[in-house]
Amino acid sequence: MAAGLVIAGPALRRRYPAAWWLLVGFPIACVRVGRTWRALMAGCGLAVSRKAALTVVSGLVGNGAPPPQPRVPRRGPIRPTVGGFWFVVRLLPGQVPADFVKAAPAMAETWQVHAVRVTPWKPGYVRVAASSADPLAAPRVPSHRGDGRLLQVAVGVLETGAQWIVDLRQIPHWLIVGATRSGKSTLINSLVAGLAPQPVALVGIDCKGGMELSLYGPRLSALATNRAQAVKLLTSLVALTLDRMAICRGARVRNVWGLPDEERPVPVVVIVDELAELFLVASRGEKDEAQAAGTALIRLAQLGAALGVFLVVAGQRVGSDLGPGVTALRAQLGGRVCHRVADPGTAEMALGDLNPDALKAAQAIRPDQAGTAVLASGDGWERARSHLVSEADAEATAAEYAHLTPWLPELLDIAADFAPAKGPTSATAGIERLDRDDSA
Repeated sequence: MAAGLVIAGPALRRRYPAAWWLLVGFPIACVRVGRTWRALMAGCGLAVSRKAALTVVSGLVGNGAPPPQPRVPRRGPIRPTVGGFWFVVRLLPGQVPADFVKAAPAMAETWQVHAVRVTPWKPGYVRVAASSADPLAAPRVPSHRGDGRLLQVAVGVLETGAQWIVDLRQIPHWLIVGATRSGKSTLINSLVAGLAPQPVALVGIDCKGGMELSLYGPRLSALATNRAQAVKLLTSLVALTLDRMAICRGARVRNVWGLPDEERPVPVVVIVDELAELFLVASRGEKDEAQAAGTALIRLAQLGAALGVFLVVAGQRVGSDLGPGVTALRAQLGGRVCHRVADPGTAEMALGDLNPDALKAAQAIRPDQAGTAVLASGDGWERARSHLVSEADAEATAAEYAHLTPWLPELLDIAADFAPAKGPTSATAGIERLDRDDSA
């Protein structure tokens, strides 16, 4: 059997990686961990001498007896995963999880695995998880992008091999940062492609002339392509949330999810691409527009989760130098995704207030790792990679689900001298109405 596995191992590993790992890789990894555990703990400074005085005396009067072995942290049974293994370690008195976090690279080198992650398990214990290979090297696009739940999308794969799920019901607002060609736009494409088949309204704000989000034009209920349009659109969204607040108050419920299905308003997902274009100013008039846009975004972030309005804010550079409104907005965005960035300040703005270890991981992303990102929330952080959704796929998705685009007259009746549209309209009609208002 051993000879057969050696001969057929390479082919088995390529075609059936999970089976190869359970039959060959995992047993070998268990042997390595068992043989090197004591030496590894001692080499990393995680072993504790039993009795220092006894060690000295045994060398003098012990008749050649070896000194007592130091105590090492006790580990639990090794449990396999799809592409790795994990086990729990009990800390010795005086040890903290940070001591084992520092030893993670040494564990990966000794056990000859791709990476080792150490996380707190419960008081006095840590969880050591190892991955045999990099699951982010070639993530496979799933056959479905969620489990059928509203506002839930599988956008990629986590470093653990599990699906990367964005659940807007759980974490309603997200901040996505990344430099050019880092994978930021691909992540947005993957998210919108997963939301397009769902009964939700998609609203876009792309102040770069609509170059990015215009691909989804037929599926967008409204699209603003400059800051003036964005201010009007955001103001209408704030009014929409206030109307929904009145509906909930009249029905004596705390959020729209407490309303009956037939009375519940359609969820609205607002996607803002290139946040800096909303806040950069060159004159006093632009300063007033930027302040109005920032105030509206902050109000949506504060009120939107309970009223069915969700924010996905993206940008190449996000920093406090853009104004105090950016910092206030960042505090309301509980989900953070950081791709490779061009300046450390952007990574600090995205992850620094949540987890310093996540910040270090984001700064280590190389230029050749497009799509790789570090995502963090109040529950912790993970490395992940989004599925590749090309521009052609984006346009095809928008065309396929254009008939699901909800008609929201609140988003089109932006100016007082405009009458609401008479029937269902597309994002293109919304842009034309905005352009005519600007001309007037």
